[in-house]
Amino acid sequence: MDGPTDLASLKIGLLSSHTEVAQAAEAMLRRRYTWADADEAETLVALGGDGFMLQTLHSMLDAGRPRPVFGMNRGTVGFLMNDWRLDRLAERISGAKAVRVAPLQMQATTVNGEVHRSAAINEVSLLRETRQTAKIEILVNGRVALPELACDGVLVATPAGSTAYNLSARGPILPLQAKMLALTPISPFRPRRWSGAILPDDTAVCFRILEAENRPVSAVADQVEVREVSRVEVTLDRERSLTLLFDPEHALDERIAMEQFAT
Repeated sequence: MDGPTDLASLKIGLLSSHTEVAQAAEAMLRRRYTWADADEAETLVALGGDGFMLQTLHSMLDAGRPRPVFGMNRGTVGFLMNDWRLDRLAERISGAKAVRVAPLQMQATTVNGEVHRSAAINEVSLLRETRQTAKIEILVNGRVALPELACDGVLVATPAGSTAYNLSARGPILPLQAKMLALTPISPFRPRRWSGAILPDDTAVCFRILEAENRPVSAVADQVEVREVSRVEVTLDRERSLTLLFDPEHALDERIAMEQFAT
């Protein structure tokens, strides 16, 4: 067998989650290929599941240095990942389809007046913290769209995130090319028949928590939680788009489209 294939000259770096399966895959890849240092690489290969992919993308947003990421599934679901294969990795990356996704920007204000900002690639969700039903006023572009939603919660999802928590909450699946956001209630009590809305992605959505001290609500941007919020504003951050790389036969836009036929 020949020596390790050089991916370092292509400025491709390798990251993996801390799970045993992902670490074993990393060891095999490092024996097969030489890699650029991850901090200096211009393209990254990520080994793990969807959670690790989100962690990787958030780390790049925080560092202000987004780079294309080619994920390989060494986790559970792997919706954002390609199939795991050891061979012909350079060819797969060079022939991959690039999919650009823009994150949501959440600004959450707590009942104490603290302001927290965080990005969300999948969704921003509001959830009741106690057995008390949450009561939430929803504003769209500064106008009151729903004076009071009594519910377990509510979320705003991107097309990339529309097949995640949003789908579990019976929200719509959005094609990746659709310039739309899904606004989806979670177990709505009143109005009971309101099933949510599909909004243009340049819409500013604001949630105002009614009776915030007696009916506490938390806001979650992907994996970042802010508790006891009084107001949450959500917009799409077009200036910080991210690039995911997919094998042409497993492109994210096709996966999202086919989820509409899942049984």
